[in-house]
Amino acid sequence: MDYATLLQPDRGHSAHAIEIVTAAEFDTWLARQPAATRMAVAAQRFTGKPGSHILIAGDTDWHMVAAIAEAGPWSLAKLPEALPEGRYRLTGGDAAAGALGWMLGQYRFDRYRKAEDAGPRVLLTTDPAAIDESVRIAQATALVRDLVNTPASDMGPGTLEAEAEALAKRHGATVTVTRGDALVQGYPMIQAVGQAAGKGREPRLIELEWGAPEHPRIAIVGKGVCFDTGGLDIKPSAGMRLMKKDMGGAAHALALAGLVMAARLKVRLHLLIPAVENSIAGDAFRPGDVLKTRLGLTVENTNTDAEGRLVLGDALARAVEDKPALILDYATLTGAARVALGPDLPPTFANDEALAAELIAAGTAETDPLWRMPLWDGYDELLKSDVADLVNAPDGGFAGAITAALFLRRFVPATIPWAHLDVFAWRPTAKPGRPKGGEAYGLRAAFAVLKARYG
Repeated sequence: MDYATLLQPDRGHSAHAIEIVTAAEFDTWLARQPAATRMAVAAQRFTGKPGSHILIAGDTDWHMVAAIAEAGPWSLAKLPEALPEGRYRLTGGDAAAGALGWMLGQYRFDRYRKAEDAGPRVLLTTDPAAIDESVRIAQATALVRDLVNTPASDMGPGTLEAEAEALAKRHGATVTVTRGDALVQGYPMIQAVGQAAGKGREPRLIELEWGAPEHPRIAIVGKGVCFDTGGLDIKPSAGMRLMKKDMGGAAHALALAGLVMAARLKVRLHLLIPAVENSIAGDAFRPGDVLKTRLGLTVENTNTDAEGRLVLGDALARAVEDKPALILDYATLTGAARVALGPDLPPTFANDEALAAELIAAGTAETDPLWRMPLWDGYDELLKSDVADLVNAPDGGFAGAITAALFLRRFVPATIPWAHLDVFAWRPTAKPGRPKGGEAYGLRAAFAVLKARYG
């Protein structure tokens, strides 16, 4: 989908009109209408119920009257489904405010089936200055969806590497990939998690760098577990069904890095993706193994299905070596996060009050909500091990999202502002503009924070 074609400046083109009416003002609106319109409203039983619409024929054209179901970026998301190919303009209101939903209301993941024949529905806007960024955010959201929706047969560690290379080519960045013996020596937890994967799906750390060296350095880290069997602590089939989405953190990180570079933010960007497949074979890492880490700590592996925090630990340790001004990480890390807050509200952990406040405020402003969770020091003792410096998964399952975040905190010094977003990366039920499947959470919020700081 070429989202740049879906939102265009209004230069007086011929276009069908879309009139927005709310339930509260419906009676007043109806009283102003000519008799023919009132007859059409009665015939189609249109009452201004949120989410409903009617098409009204005129002498030479037709127009739509729609009652929006929600305000903000998704206000127009349902309309493209009901409209044929063509140009449209709002007769009142701010088209730019609903532009994201208008574009993403036309998103389709059709890689494995015949594409639908519906042509583009173009929205004309009187705010052309907002077009470029709106299109970029739609493209970034669609990238997350496409990557997460792609099955593991076509989405391995090498695919994430190719995505990073393509991103670097578009923006003049450089990519470095560590694999093989260098991975064994430098990133032992990434190697351990991914070592059982077959040929062509070997583990690797993908790093992208962009921007002027004199600008503040920021690191974006994304968990890239391309499929998670659970390892020797194997998941049941129901738990494994959606594990193609376990690279959702990497998808978010790639999309956010693309937004940063396209906006030319004044940063030195460092993108890190530990890309692995947690497979089962004779050389799979085992429960009870003690793993070395890049930081020098040792980790007793108490659960091979708590692998995401392991690969992130090594990647975070690499990120802090260059003393960034800020670290953000995305990861589909814990089922406990979904139990606590459901799919739509990513638990957000931060070691810095200012960063936490900015993220929460941006989530509200962007209709991309986040919810802060505590890095509760009292639970740190749950990570104690009898044989190593710490365990990766405490017994009992208490506070699972918090203890996972506390594990990650061991690899980030308190002097570096850091936030961890435990995202689901999947929408279990469809909403207008947001189909069932892969989804971006916390992407617009994080970009708004970075833009405010470094724009």
